[in-house]
Amino acid sequence: MTALTNPRHERFAQELAKGKTASEAYITAGYKESRANASTLRQNQNILDRVSELLKEHESIHAQATADAVKSVGLTKQWVIETLMDNVAKAMQAKAATNDEGQPIGEYQYQGNVANKALELLGKELGMFVDRSLTENVNTNYVVSGDPVDNVDDWEAQHAPKH
Repeated sequence: MTALTNPRHERFAQELAKGKTASEAYITAGYKESRANASTLRQNQNILDRVSELLKEHESIHAQATADAVKSVGLTKQWVIETLMDNVAKAMQAKAATNDEGQPIGEYQYQGNVANKALELLGKELGMFVDRSLTENVNTNYVVSGDPVDNVDDWEAQHAPKH
């Protein structure tokens, strides 16, 4: 689908796709304020289709821009993992703080919360942790006996300790 033939409808759809309310989009498109008419126009199938198309285009453009930005700065999975490992070492005082030439520039204080967060992210990347909130609840039923007991007196007589 391409742009709608009615310029006001097209503008209305574009404003909806930007996140404006139907009333705001209706006024921006050049109509007089009317919440009822804005609501009716918002339900028009051509408008709905155009908004959906605009949102898909935006997602595609955003995804490509993100991929280009990641590529341009050299951000890779390997770099993220190495940086997290470096953070763990520094936060646990296992590695000295240095400048670009490798000269010590100070002393890091132990920061367990920083180390733990980095370790958590590394563990998740490696699939070491299971989110228990997403797992199903499992009920375990234990069978004590294969035979049902008709009454407690019979059971006690049968299982009472022998003297």
